[in-house]
Amino acid sequence: MTEERLLLSGDDAVALGALHAGVRLGTGYPGTPSTEILETFDRVGGRAQWSPNEKVALEVAIGVAFAGARALVTMKHVGLNVAADPLFTATYTDVEGGLVIVSADDPGMASSQNEQDNRHYARAAGAPMLEPRDSQQAYDYTRLAFALSERWKIPLILRLTTRVCHAKTVVRPRPMDAGPLPEPHFARDIPARVMIPAYAKPAHHRLRAKLAEIEAWNDADGPMQVDEGDPALGIIATGVAAMHAREAAPDARQLTIGMTYPLPMQRIRAFARGCERLLVIEEGDPVLVDSLRVAGIEAEGKPEMYRFGELNVARVRRIIEGDRSPEPKPAPGKPPELCQGCSHRGVFEVLRDLDCIVAGDIGCYTLGVLPPFSAMDSCVCMGAAIGVGLGLRHVLPEAEARRVVSVIGDSTFVHSGITGLAEMVYNPPPTGHVVLILDNGTTAMTGLQEHPGTGRLLDHSPTAKISFEALARSMGVENVHVVDVLDKAQSLSALLTDLLARSETSLVVTRQPCVLAAPKIRQYEKTAEAQRIAGCTATTD
Repeated sequence: MTEERLLLSGDDAVALGALHAGVRLGTGYPGTPSTEILETFDRVGGRAQWSPNEKVALEVAIGVAFAGARALVTMKHVGLNVAADPLFTATYTDVEGGLVIVSADDPGMASSQNEQDNRHYARAAGAPMLEPRDSQQAYDYTRLAFALSERWKIPLILRLTTRVCHAKTVVRPRPMDAGPLPEPHFARDIPARVMIPAYAKPAHHRLRAKLAEIEAWNDADGPMQVDEGDPALGIIATGVAAMHAREAAPDARQLTIGMTYPLPMQRIRAFARGCERLLVIEEGDPVLVDSLRVAGIEAEGKPEMYRFGELNVARVRRIIEGDRSPEPKPAPGKPPELCQGCSHRGVFEVLRDLDCIVAGDIGCYTLGVLPPFSAMDSCVCMGAAIGVGLGLRHVLPEAEARRVVSVIGDSTFVHSGITGLAEMVYNPPPTGHVVLILDNGTTAMTGLQEHPGTGRLLDHSPTAKISFEALARSMGVENVHVVDVLDKAQSLSALLTDLLARSETSLVVTRQPCVLAAPKIRQYEKTAEAQRIAGCTATTD
């Protein structure tokens, strides 16, 4: 029988691994480079759903795991910041079903606002971490992660990076585990799941005991590979950096570590004793090399200049050689821009012409910062536009305060802007405030995904829809307006001029479908209407 061989991206491999591991539900929030995992999981037959944000996604998954079923949660690296609150307590609890959290880090910030290294989260939260180096390991480690999570009843982080997520390598899938998984069932265990102080204190001790057991397992049986070679140079590497190191120094001894927290320190010590020079190759922060040094293992790390951006074979060769000379500057690429015909263009033209101070947010509309608009003055994280705008309004002289506008997208508003609106109603600045929701009917920047404001699920089938304007009115916003920016009879400029002069709270929803999503949205609506009619006909019959 011929062995099946598939060419898959790391994201697709995780999705297939989750399917073969018997995952009952996949949750998450779209964010490059993690987005394709849930989309593929849905396409190959898994049950997947987009949540309003990563915190909610993890909380839903915790509930799934408490019921004894397996759950997968996906997000990009900054999404784990949003999910950190439940994460830090979930590791104290005993989960019955496997719970695996995918953190897709973005070295080099190809599509992100920072370059944080989420290996720090593993140690801080006490969550075991696996790091695959290619698609085959992404598939294998996904299945391994669920087995380990259930063995120790602990959430586990699977850390990918952009290169692993999007590069395609060969995957040889394995048969699904023998026998069906247990059916979900709730068994009450209050001390293990209700984290009041009386139960959380012993739970913390249990967590540390679990991590000690997992470290011992990692030393004895954990996923790692030793490539023998010249002992003059020994390399310890993780993730995709291990692939670069193997190509850059094929004659060196190399230890590639799969579970990077807790580390297999005994195996590392044994490897180090057989090397004359020990060098750690890792992308991002010096997490691994610092851990070795704390443990008393003398190891070299990369020079500080290589902390930034992705590694590749050429950069690893420079690290091995100790080359600190300036690196060649990358060839300039085409600068990003808002699509021709994008409804956001008209909005930013108005903001520019009115000389507004614009507190911006994460999404396509962030490109309003670039010429010819140059109409964005801050962008911190998802949902920050409203809070930052309110802060500016509270302290600026009145003439400047009245120029401040918060701009946020529809998906971002649902993700983390609703609490900002509550803050505006609860603590309104003396000059009031104006919030713009740029509603283009999709999560555009990550690939046209759905959200609770579109009225469609992950698979684009119809569901209930949040009305931003009704929500704002129910919260007590004084002025609520909806504008079609392509309707020449509606003047956004005149409306904003009026609202900026008022000492009242205002929300303006500019509504026009994304030019890329509009044809698909029409098709989704046509399909939904046909299904509705067919359902009505069947009921009548």
